[in-house]
Order: sequence, then C-alpha cells, then structure tokens
Amino acid sequence: MMPKKDGFALAKDVRELDQVVPIIFLTAKTMKEDIIKGFKLGADDYISKPFTSEELLYRIQAVLKRSMKPDRQKQEAKEFNIGKYHFNYPLRILTFTDGKEEVQEKLSPKEAELLRMFCQYVNDILPRSLALKEIWDEDNYFTARSMDVFVTKLRKYLKLDDNIEIVNIHGNGFQLRIQESEEA
Repeated sequence: MMPKKDGFALAKDVRELDQVVPIIFLTAKTMKEDIIKGFKLGADDYISKPFTSEELLYRIQAVLKRSMKPDRQKQEAKEFNIGKYHFNYPLRILTFTDGKEEVQEKLSPKEAELLRMFCQYVNDILPRSLALKEIWDEDNYFTARSMDVFVTKLRKYLKLDDNIEIVNIHGNGFQLRIQESEEA
C-alpha cells in the first residue's frame, strides 16, 4: 500500500540484492495469507497495526541481534582452511600441506590481519576501504599503496595451491578466490 510499489514487491527486490539484510513488515494487512506471503518473501518479522513503539523497538533489537550473529562468528574465528593451506591467525602461521611436503610461513601482523579479512570474505569482495580502515586506520593514497604491497606478499605465500588466487576487483577491492580441487 506504499506509493508506486507495495511492501511485498519491495521485499522481493531487496532479497534479490541481499539475502542477509533484515526485513520487518509493519503493515495493516492482517490476513493469514498476507503474513505467510511476507515470510515466504524473506521477512524476519511481521508486525500488524496497531502496535506500540516499545514493541517495535524490541522486535527490531531481536532481529538485529539474530542477523549480526554470523558476523561475530566470522570475527571470532581463529583458524581458517584455505585450499591446501591452514592459517592459524593468533600465531600468524600459514601452513601449506599437500601430502608430500609441508611449508610454514610466519606472517607479519599486518599480513596476518589482511589474510584474516580475506578469509572472512572468501569468494566475496573485500572492500579496499574497509581493509584500510581496519588495518591501517586510514584510507589514503599511501596506505592504499602499502596494502597493495601486502596483497602481493600474500599472493606469493599462497602460490603453492593453483586453486587459490587473490584478484583485483577494479574500483572495489580484492577477492580471495578458492576453487574446488579437482582431485576430490
């Protein structure tokens, strides 16, 4: 009942762009079919009018709490498997194992932090500005060039596994791509 587009169409459009962003329907539509349609489109909650501001606030807090959980788990992860590599973030040790040989590298603090962020965004785009702000505390030309040097170093560390690559995504950032091994 919004101008130009109803809430169902908007929810469908949002879900096509982003599967994670929370959606709460706040509506006068109270029929069972409407509620079910809302949840089928990906709603996290469905609130019918009339409602109290306090109820709305608590429902928003609950939805945000649930939706933030995966991000916290990502941040709390201490060890990562990257193709044939194992990365122990607290110890900053990257270990390559292919059954024949084992190679260990001790990473610098910035290399380890950058690799951890790549692991959190594996096969997704790691925005350059996000990494610069989190690791270097600022996003400017000099820190961007520094980051490029660290990306080059990480590419060298990860070169033993042909299924792994760090790709430049022009204008956005980088992507750590891990392809499934053909041996499996």
